[in-house]
Amino acid sequence: MSGRGRLLAGVCATTVAVGLLLTGGARGTLTTPLRQDSGRKAGSEIAVGAYLHYGSPGVERMKGLSRWLGGTELRVGHTYLPGDTWANIEGAPDSLRTWARWRHAKADRLFVLNVPMQERNEARLPDARVAELIRTGARGTYDHHFRRLAQRLVDLEVRDTVIVLGWEMNGFDYTHRCRPDPENWKKYWRRIVAAMRSVEGQDFRFDFAPNRGGDAIAWTRCYPGDDVVDVVGMDSYDQEPGRTFDEQVVQPYGLQHQVDFARAHGKETSYPEWGLFRHGDNPEYMRRMLAWIEEHRPLYHSITDFCPHGVWQCGQNPRSSRVFRDFFSSGGPEGARPRS
Repeated sequence: MSGRGRLLAGVCATTVAVGLLLTGGARGTLTTPLRQDSGRKAGSEIAVGAYLHYGSPGVERMKGLSRWLGGTELRVGHTYLPGDTWANIEGAPDSLRTWARWRHAKADRLFVLNVPMQERNEARLPDARVAELIRTGARGTYDHHFRRLAQRLVDLEVRDTVIVLGWEMNGFDYTHRCRPDPENWKKYWRRIVAAMRSVEGQDFRFDFAPNRGGDAIAWTRCYPGDDVVDVVGMDSYDQEPGRTFDEQVVQPYGLQHQVDFARAHGKETSYPEWGLFRHGDNPEYMRRMLAWIEEHRPLYHSITDFCPHGVWQCGQNPRSSRVFRDFFSSGGPEGARPRS
């Protein structure tokens, strides 16, 4: 888990007071293209983005990051729904309107939304309580919350949103973690997907994105089935398990395992969260991760851009920042090579 969750938790209280999005208005004619016209097409560039802020400032900051990268277009808008209350999980934050306007501006943009599976998602509840909540979700008690979210996204004309549902479920921290009851967790995921897909007009893709490595439980034990997963993602920061990038690739449930698993299940890959962490300013990690992404062609990737992970909004990683900037400013892998 990165520090992103803890940073978001600090601002969640301000979002509770934000007015709820209207759900009962006329929908009119949807102008956002369906999936076949958005995201990555065969042979096209990988969609790149960055997590810059959970709310409207994140949209504005993408312009500055794009300029810093020599005009590189950021086609991924990536944000998170706060997991403090069900109202926020239902799509209450008004900043969703800003993200929707950004998505509408160009047909090939990709809106990526991390969606918690439980309220009080960062409350560090004990396993026994989490297991009760998982079983409650598996019985369908929370279905209506996710139908409301789906309806709001459709009403905002972002019906082709990529939903990163219950991210880092193989970890120890989030209330939506899998380990306390893996079998019922999978049933709960399936209920959520069914609830969201039941809303007329939706064209969502669901991204299953564990932490890299074994963590609290092997993430393969949490995989809910090919019919309810569209993308096999992975959150991968420069930290253990994996002292070197090579170890991060070959470790059990690491980067190679993700690629192989996705291929075996006929799924695309993604990297919704990645960046620097425990090993500090590490240009070798940055070069290798960018090369890995270039080689394996995920649907999209999104670097977490605040300290200690980032390259633009964080000044403590100057060498890695130069690698990242050179890579995109020069148009590809040549920029990721060490300078002489």
